[in-house]
Amino acid sequence: MPLSTLNEEQLSAATAPMGNNLIIASAGTGKTSTIVGRIAQLIEKGTDPSKILLLTFTNKAAGEMLTRVGRYYPPRIVNKIESGTFHAVSYRWLKELNSNISLKQPTELKTLFRSVYEKRQLKRLNLDTEPFSATYLYEQYSLYQNASLDGFDVWFLEKYPEHRVLIDIYMDIIDEFEATKEQYGFVSFNDLLLKMKAHLEENKRDLVEVLVDEYQDTNTLQSALIDAMKPPSLFCVGDYDQSIYAFNGANIQNIATFAKRYPNANVFTLDKNYRSSGSILALANRVIERNERIYPKKLVVTRKGKNQPPRLLMYNELFDQYQSIARTIKQSYTPANDIAVIFRNNASADGIEATLREMGIPSKRKGGNSFFEAKEVKFLLDVCSLIVNPKDMMAFIHIFEYGKNIGSAVAKEMFECFRHFGEGNLFVGLMHPRVHTLPKLNPNKNMQLGLFDDDTEIGSVTRFSKIEMSEKIRSHPILKYPKLTPDGLEFFIMFYEFIGSISHIKQPRSLLIKLIGSPLYQFLVELLSNQRGKLKSGEIDLDKKNLAKERIARKARLLSDLAGQYKEIPRFVNAMVLGGNELSEGDGVNLLSIHASKGLEFTEVYVVDLMDGRFPNTKLMGKGGSLDEERRLFYVAVTRAKEKLYLSFAKYDRVKKLDFKPSPFLYEAKLLK
Repeated sequence: MPLSTLNEEQLSAATAPMGNNLIIASAGTGKTSTIVGRIAQLIEKGTDPSKILLLTFTNKAAGEMLTRVGRYYPPRIVNKIESGTFHAVSYRWLKELNSNISLKQPTELKTLFRSVYEKRQLKRLNLDTEPFSATYLYEQYSLYQNASLDGFDVWFLEKYPEHRVLIDIYMDIIDEFEATKEQYGFVSFNDLLLKMKAHLEENKRDLVEVLVDEYQDTNTLQSALIDAMKPPSLFCVGDYDQSIYAFNGANIQNIATFAKRYPNANVFTLDKNYRSSGSILALANRVIERNERIYPKKLVVTRKGKNQPPRLLMYNELFDQYQSIARTIKQSYTPANDIAVIFRNNASADGIEATLREMGIPSKRKGGNSFFEAKEVKFLLDVCSLIVNPKDMMAFIHIFEYGKNIGSAVAKEMFECFRHFGEGNLFVGLMHPRVHTLPKLNPNKNMQLGLFDDDTEIGSVTRFSKIEMSEKIRSHPILKYPKLTPDGLEFFIMFYEFIGSISHIKQPRSLLIKLIGSPLYQFLVELLSNQRGKLKSGEIDLDKKNLAKERIARKARLLSDLAGQYKEIPRFVNAMVLGGNELSEGDGVNLLSIHASKGLEFTEVYVVDLMDGRFPNTKLMGKGGSLDEERRLFYVAVTRAKEKLYLSFAKYDRVKKLDFKPSPFLYEAKLLK
């Protein structure tokens, strides 16, 4: 039975008397086993399984727990247990009450909200305070629903007092938005919890016990929903030292005040760690103990055998750090799937991901976007791919889609035009066209475009008279293409001039340096940095735009550094593009943000970029975060390691020309004096 596998502390918690029970389950102490044991205890005591509710933060977690319960009990019992996320359970219950509700995705509801917002024409008010955009106002309303039980106006004006002049209009927009949703039966994910809470406050649900996993991650609304259920018994499992979702509305006060809010509450502590070695736990505890101890706890090490002390890796330069870690991983005897590189910031992962790929080491990234999926990197690689393989239509389309008024359909037709002009050779058709008639682009039409002489069918070249261009370009047959606009022509000119400038370049690094400095790439940089610097109001924030430019430049520099190790462009493209596609999905070294690493464990763990300002992240701390939360993030990161833990930092960033100081966490861990 599940109870027979539990240690003394787990068993004590799992068999606790019915009532309000909080179990403090630190990293690696077997919280899942304890929850499974508790469910078994309830069943053994004769509890009707349909009156047991298990709430988790992913449906996968609920499924795994019930699968373990199913090893001991038949499906007729296990299938009766109510389980799932707060939203999934609320949706099922609401469907029982009203089958007409229609759950809508956030994107759909944003569109509805925007339609209500735009009727007010706020831009015409000419107020001193710039109104928030529809999207930003919707996001604030959604955050409010999770974080506060007060009225929206009260909550909102505490954050944005300067918008008092607009609050009546904002409230009117929200009222109409809610009325429209009600009229059509639309509900958001937040509505599921709000409506379920309102129903339960008036109608009791027949429950015996509610079990809550990851209790430290609950927000104010979820806590209120639990209270509305009024269960005779409550079994909450969590760890305040792993509360790392404040940015998403999680309220650490839920777990901190449990014993005060619930009468006769019992608090149990699981103190035996089955995951990490003694030296790794000792380091984690030295750091986390600097946070306020909400409930006392002291972890006991149970692992026997290997006990390699955590190692500090120091490097003179940022990129040297990534290359060295990649080499260390390549030489490691630990299977790639059991190695994790954990990062606080996405930029930290780019260097290690790129160097791992360059060395042929498979990796998979979770939490943050892949370096190779970044638009600026894909653009550079698409240009390289097209030069290597002029038949690569998708690379051409990806490049030309960035031209204004050139979509994928127009880009595809332009590709066909150039191939036609060059009698099958893209670059001949681009630079030295042999055929000057347009191809038949639409075979379904009963006409042959290549034979047209009518300027209404073949684009009139005179429409480009105001654009400066060489006579060679002015005579190019692509100017006859009717869907080519002046903006599209300017993009073509930039591409044409770049291709004309690289005829003698053979080295991939030289090619990238030429491309990065070209008007073609600078056009892309300006486009992407404007998009990323745009505020919710639609204005461009120059600081955000410049930061976006810095990040784009860093990625471009990183790719050109990698290219320096190759003498031939095809081999570089193969390593960066083709090699990446050949790696089996789901296999390789785990590249994880700290949030994505939570709940996982690995034999070998590298926590990178432990520099003051990057980890702890002072920018995020200045936007409502705290050093305590950053310290909890550090605690979560290091306690993913079972046997080998490496903490690394660099002293200098040659791209930004920045000197770094070590993270204060390295001093707190006593790895530095």
